[in-house]
Amino acid sequence: MKSSDPKNSSDHNSSDDLSLSIIIPVHNEEDNVEILYKEIRSSVDPLNRPYEIIFIDDGSLHRPMSVLKEIKRKEKFEKNRNFELRIVSFSKNFGQTAAMQAGFDLAQGDVLVSLDGDLQNDPRDIPGLIAKLEEGYDLVCGWRKNRQDKVLTRKIPSKIANSLIRRLIGVSIHDLGCSLKAYRSELIKSVKLYSDMHRFIPVITAMKGAKITEIVVNHRIRKYGKAKYGLSRTWKVLLDLITLKMIVHFQHNPLRWFAFFGLFFGMIGFVLGAEAVFLYIIGVHSIVFPTACFLTIFLSGSLITWGLLAEYFISLEKK
Repeated sequence: MKSSDPKNSSDHNSSDDLSLSIIIPVHNEEDNVEILYKEIRSSVDPLNRPYEIIFIDDGSLHRPMSVLKEIKRKEKFEKNRNFELRIVSFSKNFGQTAAMQAGFDLAQGDVLVSLDGDLQNDPRDIPGLIAKLEEGYDLVCGWRKNRQDKVLTRKIPSKIANSLIRRLIGVSIHDLGCSLKAYRSELIKSVKLYSDMHRFIPVITAMKGAKITEIVVNHRIRKYGKAKYGLSRTWKVLLDLITLKMIVHFQHNPLRWFAFFGLFFGMIGFVLGAEAVFLYIIGVHSIVFPTACFLTIFLSGSLITWGLLAEYFISLEKK
């Protein structure tokens, strides 16, 4: 990863007086970045607080970096020293979660705001998110109540996923997938994201005792570029959801999680063993059922052993 401007450059604001960081991952959004930049400036400049905009170019194949560098060149001649534009470029496409994590790590503000680079999130909602956060919340999520996306491939799967997550995890946020969020710096910097976990930030921070709320935000029709995600991402999200379910409900007692699956496979092994014995009694000699019985019983024992080991390591950490 390379950055176009070193963190310790002397002509930039110091971390002591910078209060707001706006983080925007972009990938092949060359038609959007300049428009988005101007919209953010017009929305945030009136707040009269020092802030920075951090664009993370996630290995774009086209030319958003050249557009951003030209904006950066013009920004050097500004008299507004309350503002700083920072640009980060990935050598290849690592994904939105990695781009957001890089932005969170680099951000110097006390308050962080994230949004997408496709112009569907409205920067005019940023002041409202910040105002809500300053009421005493740690995280404020945007809720795209009137979402402007395709019904079959985006809206319906999103509603099903959000409903499922609310039931399984117990976080009462309507729109976990909305990138437009405001965070307290100390909260989000304590979170390390991987896979597609950026959409589960409310769940992860809730585990840390964060005070979370949401506000309705404007969502706009995409004008330029193509959507990066579709139905193909569903399986990955489901796997991440299973991982989160395990972390949320079994992080302090992992043996329950492993024992649940261990006993499940143990019961299958018992049924397969009984079938193997029955076939042997009636004179049918087959290696399939005994082998399957051995494998499932072995897996059952392994899972329970892993659960016991996890319990042991957790007990060591508590000491």
